[in-house]
Amino acid sequence: MHRLLQLTLDLFGEPSPQPAPVKPPQPPAPVVADPPPVAALALAEALEPVRFDHPRANRQTLLGQACVAFELVRARRRTIGFSVGPEGLTVSAPKWVPLYEVEAALQEKGGWIVRKLAEARERLRHTDAARIVWKDGASFPFMGETVIVVLDPRHGFDGIGAVLNTDAQALPGVARLTLHVGLTQQATPQQIRDTVQAWLMRQATRIFTERLDHFAPRLGVQWRRLRLSSASTRWGTAHADGTIRLNWRLIHLRLPVIDYVVAHELSHLRVMDHSPRFWETVSTVVPDYAQLRAHLKADPVPPWS
Repeated sequence: MHRLLQLTLDLFGEPSPQPAPVKPPQPPAPVVADPPPVAALALAEALEPVRFDHPRANRQTLLGQACVAFELVRARRRTIGFSVGPEGLTVSAPKWVPLYEVEAALQEKGGWIVRKLAEARERLRHTDAARIVWKDGASFPFMGETVIVVLDPRHGFDGIGAVLNTDAQALPGVARLTLHVGLTQQATPQQIRDTVQAWLMRQATRIFTERLDHFAPRLGVQWRRLRLSSASTRWGTAHADGTIRLNWRLIHLRLPVIDYVVAHELSHLRVMDHSPRFWETVSTVVPDYAQLRAHLKADPVPPWS
């Protein structure tokens, strides 16, 4: 026994112990598995499927490496439809379609669904990052430039609530625009937000009107009425009676992007669809409309909810 023990210890490089008295054999201790190392746990977590959970989910499926909990809605329709929004995936299916056919359709469209869910999650992350905390020193975009909010209770700015101050001597990297708001330091975030929004909407009305008057003669059309919109999914609409609706939040973006949307809606007074003839009409006044359209989709605007 001593020689066997000595051989075992020699293999691990330990010094030979002094001989010890032989004890009677003891029952073997229960074998307890060692916990997995930290690296193994991290790897296991990394290999878990990505999850996309709809708040009203009533079904779940695995699409590739993504676990998708979705809302299944039975509707009066002929085909299975998929809708990906901020909440997640909604599947609309006719009442007579069995679940295995719904699952087959999900697997067929799995790549597209997962890609759209990832894009929606990324947009939501950017939206949350762009959310403004309304207080003294808050910043927001105005026509592509950063504006700093300054609470200035010295006067009410003649009833208009706020005045934009331009400092042409600002240092590089420092916002040169400040919006002086006629509120005290005790103003609530809601009061500050409402005052700034009212100012922005006045600027939107003024600038949109100027751009409509600029492009309408060049397109040979006549607009009759401007309405500001707060739509969540549309930047503008045009009606045959000459009414133009433009989302007031366009005022956050650069003037060339605003011009693209204005020209787009005015062009609809000539061509009420998105045919090649429509895009040819847009290009006569905004030749680089494709690039500006891409900017419109890519440039985030702060949420106002």
